[in-house]
Amino acid sequence: MILILNFGAQYAHLIARRIRELGVYSEILPCDVSLKEIGRLKPGGIILSGGPSSVYEHNAPIMDRKILGLGIPVLGICYGLQLIAKFAGGTVLAGKSKEFGKKEINVKNNGKLLRGLSKKEQVWMSHGDLVAELPKDFEVLASTDTCRIAAFENNDKRLYGIQFHAEVAHTPKGNKILKNFVFGVCKSKKEWGTGSILKRLIREIKKEVGKNSVIMGVSGGVDSTVAATLLHKAIGSRLHCVFIDHGMIRKNEAGEVVNFFENRLKFRHFYFVDASQIFLERLKGITDPEEKRRAIGHTFIEVFESKVIELDKMHKKIKFLGQGTIYPDRIESAQPTKYASKIKSHHNLALPEKMKLKVVEPLKELYKDEVRKIGNELKIPHDIISRHPFPGPGLAIRVLGEVTAERLRILREADYIFIDELKKSGHYGKVWQAFAALLPVKSVGVMGDARTYEYVVSLRAVTSIDAMTADWAKLPNELLERISNIIINEVRGVNRVLYDITQKPPGTIEYE
Repeated sequence: MILILNFGAQYAHLIARRIRELGVYSEILPCDVSLKEIGRLKPGGIILSGGPSSVYEHNAPIMDRKILGLGIPVLGICYGLQLIAKFAGGTVLAGKSKEFGKKEINVKNNGKLLRGLSKKEQVWMSHGDLVAELPKDFEVLASTDTCRIAAFENNDKRLYGIQFHAEVAHTPKGNKILKNFVFGVCKSKKEWGTGSILKRLIREIKKEVGKNSVIMGVSGGVDSTVAATLLHKAIGSRLHCVFIDHGMIRKNEAGEVVNFFENRLKFRHFYFVDASQIFLERLKGITDPEEKRRAIGHTFIEVFESKVIELDKMHKKIKFLGQGTIYPDRIESAQPTKYASKIKSHHNLALPEKMKLKVVEPLKELYKDEVRKIGNELKIPHDIISRHPFPGPGLAIRVLGEVTAERLRILREADYIFIDELKKSGHYGKVWQAFAALLPVKSVGVMGDARTYEYVVSLRAVTSIDAMTADWAKLPNELLERISNIIINEVRGVNRVLYDITQKPPGTIEYE
């Protein structure tokens, strides 16, 4: 495996994805991970990510410098390169020459790291500091017009560095560089695939859960369905699946989910709980997105624990709570490293401190596309695996501002029309995710020669691979016009429809 040490980089997840795409397992850990933990993992190579800090800042994130002497190949990217240079005796200048965006490097010596690259290559830079003097016995491989040391290596010490970002698409030969490091330097083998992942996950679930039982919240979405199917394969009838209707699900969803688990997957223990009134009561008066997620997360656990008490009376020995948490959830909630910025709390991560159940999350190290591949291996029906992502808090985070029954009604109808028209037109399968959101404002309109003052609905459709970055979907104008007309004519309480063309970043896919 390749270990990635995260110094607060916004692109750390991209490094992990690129390595996995090469067929090698990669894992992100905080930069201050202990040598003991590294020894336990036995990585074939270590990559130091970029980061927003300067190596000379007070309390700048650093790793144990002994890592550079372990004999394990180390590749530093951007901030990581600067740390290697500093620790190995070189000189880093703070803010001397900033470079952002596309640049051209001049390859002076390919060495092992840049093998196969041409004399001039396009790369993507994002740095303020730079290495001014190389450490002893290091060799410059490439430079730009303003950065004399854009790449270096020391094969004897097995230390390598690039000032640019090989993991982003704007560095066309970036994958070649990562291949050179992973296979040419680290001698890793291609052993990461859905077959091996599936066997390992089932083995780990059996070891973690033992002879105990698991209660699992399912929504009918891809993540929870795959996680539940994995758990079912590992522990069989000791899995108890619960579908909680929190009053913020999509139109007709409750019936569809119940039918799927009871009649198609044929799970032995499946329970339906209508807790819609409890959730709506807990959300009354709350407008802050983080407070919403926290309230929903805590209420979920309360409902689960009451179900556990009920099952305990039936001698079911429930000790674990299964969750469909995936890697992007944890990244956005800033769990992998204290140096990363917290974007938002995910409802299934906002857990009470004194929760009585232990959590088992079989998908926590996987990206969405990897989860879908596992689902295919498990032979889960395609119409479930291909469903668009739907957040655990449901429509609560798509009703911006306070959640009320009336606002939920409006949004539920508008969202249903949007998705239905996408499916009819053949565009549903062409976008990563699509949904409607209800904005917390009203606008003036005219209907039947009369003034109206009603809500604004925003439509959002994005294309993506792993939900870490996303672009707005270029839907046909005629389709958007038809959807807008249907919503305004059929959904009471709406007089204006917008289409969101924001990318991620700077926006997130969901509004809250």
